[in-house]
Amino acid sequence: MPDDEPALAAQRQHWERTFAARAGMFGSDASAPARAAALAFREAGLRTVLELGGGQGRDSVFLAASGFEVHALDYAQAGVAAIQRAAEAAGVARRLTAAQHDVREPLPAADGAFDACYAHMLFCMALTTRELLALSREVLRVLRPGGLCVYTVRNTSDPDFGRGVHRGEALYENQGFIVHFFDRAKVERLAAGYELLGVEEFEEGALPRRLFRVTLRMPLR
Repeated sequence: MPDDEPALAAQRQHWERTFAARAGMFGSDASAPARAAALAFREAGLRTVLELGGGQGRDSVFLAASGFEVHALDYAQAGVAAIQRAAEAAGVARRLTAAQHDVREPLPAADGAFDACYAHMLFCMALTTRELLALSREVLRVLRPGGLCVYTVRNTSDPDFGRGVHRGEALYENQGFIVHFFDRAKVERLAAGYELLGVEEFEEGALPRRLFRVTLRMPLR
């Protein structure tokens, strides 16, 4: 089945409407993956973080409050505005900037611009494998040697895998949201050019969602 390009492209508008209608839909507390990433980044002596898919800013604010310089990207302008409001309210606007960006396009950063990259469930959004491979190469480009990338994705043991409307590959739509479910082989494929440091399985939410937390390192040159 070919990828359903109109449905994938319509996700931006869906997220815009959702974020505009549901302030704080993910809550204000930092996620467990953000806490784990902050610990890994701190132990590695990293300071600058590119966050992909910042949503409404709960993890963005946490990372900035933890002392990191954070640049968050989200492709919904409503999300970017929410991140900026949250940064001001938390008093971390000096260390947290946000901008709108579609990760299907090259990342708006110079080579080696960041020590670390963090993405909670961005990689399992409405992106094809081809787009994910391109994004993985872009993250590798903007990381400094020795930098870390920590990302999470819903995996094929998730209760929603195979349910809803099939949108091509391992993409399924439920309640308006398209999710790309990962198996271990896809994680390893996206790790090309990195050192794959770990793949941890965990659960989140009431369903519960089943996810991988993946830790990659840009090789030292």
